[in-house]
Amino acid sequence: MINLLEIDKIAYIRVENGKILSTRSKGKTKYYIAGGKRENNESDEETLIREIREELNVSIISSTINYFGTFKAQADSHNEGIIVKMTCYTADYEGNLEPSSEIEEIKWLSYADRENVSEVDKVIFDFLNYNGEFL
Repeated sequence: MINLLEIDKIAYIRVENGKILSTRSKGKTKYYIAGGKRENNESDEETLIREIREELNVSIISSTINYFGTFKAQADSHNEGIIVKMTCYTADYEGNLEPSSEIEEIKWLSYADRENVSEVDKVIFDFLNYNGEFL
């Protein structure tokens, strides 16, 4: 059953040198962890591969995909009570990261950038910081 109060998203967690890969869409001021909503009956893996190809112009290596965690928070620019659920995965990729589709900018963020991200990304930032993965 579909929960109309919950937005189901898949996200790509990539941390390098104590910073997390983030994106900013055209016309937006906040940064978001790359990923998006599934289309049709896509699996998590299919959604991750498609979204990262569309947004970052790289190919996820499917054999390296690992579940990272699921995080929930109030959805940005939605009515109170609408929750975004982000199921997150890590993976290696092939190619050179470059903004594509609706993405205007790719940026590596540190914990100090926490106030510039969505509510669910803040939860992920806190998790990463708690686990010592941020600078």
